[in-house]
Amino acid sequence: MPREEGTKVVATNRKARHDYTIEETFEAGLALMGTEVKSLRAGRASLVDGYAFIENGEAWLDAVHIPEYTEGTWNNHSPRRKRKLLMHKREILKLASRVKEGGYTLIPLQLYFTNGRAKVELALAKGKREYDKRQSLREKQDTREAARAMRTRNRLGE
Repeated sequence: MPREEGTKVVATNRKARHDYTIEETFEAGLALMGTEVKSLRAGRASLVDGYAFIENGEAWLDAVHIPEYTEGTWNNHSPRRKRKLLMHKREILKLASRVKEGGYTLIPLQLYFTNGRAKVELALAKGKREYDKRQSLREKQDTREAARAMRTRNRLGE
């Protein structure tokens, strides 16, 4: 069987960009059980409540829901277990210092396969306040309206 190539996105956390201001992103590998990998290859996962934390110099991903594999047996995985993230030591230390600094949190943005290996895109993020969320929605709406006006103007000009 040929080795997988390219990137296959399994799950994205679309609400994260609305709720948080993304400062920096990191890619991390995931230490998974066999049934978790099979479930992910079937395209089933949810990052909605997920977050990452650093404990004893190791990075962990928690509250990410990977449902049980349907063809699994009694040794199936638990859906919301704590999973170890595979990152370089200096990246972990950098993240730990920024999170300890205050106001920052680690959230997963995307879960995907790269060349057959499960990866997660982590974001160092700061929570938005309610008025910031309204502001970003207003900006998005204004750009959409401007693009629409330009399209209609270009059509009429032809």
